[in-house]
Amino acid sequence: MSDNGAHIIALDKERMQAMADKDIAKLNNLLCKNLIYTHSSARLDTKESLIGAMVSGATVYTAVVPSDVVAQDLGDVVILTGAAQISIDGNGGPKTFGVRFTDVYQNQNGTWRMVAWQSTKPPA
Repeated sequence: MSDNGAHIIALDKERMQAMADKDIAKLNNLLCKNLIYTHSSARLDTKESLIGAMVSGATVYTAVVPSDVVAQDLGDVVILTGAAQISIDGNGGPKTFGVRFTDVYQNQNGTWRMVAWQSTKPPA
């Protein structure tokens, strides 16, 4: 694995922890202004709406734990694929579920930012 791949895997773990910690400052730096975030429910979020839901308490991530993450280093773009266990506390109460995901980071003038996320729940 290249240095970029290992770096982005570690950076994405930080992003997931920032979601659970509700670290808005860190998320503002890690997420691209044009983020496309596709939830496992097929709901779409932008950077603004994702962070807004966290700030308002509409969606509270209590844990996001990745596993089996693999990186494809394409130079200024790194694509991650893997699995994650996500725990949220939302309108329906607390839920924990697993997803498979594809996550894309881009080097934007020396700063790596997440530009896209797509997750899918595995079949029951």
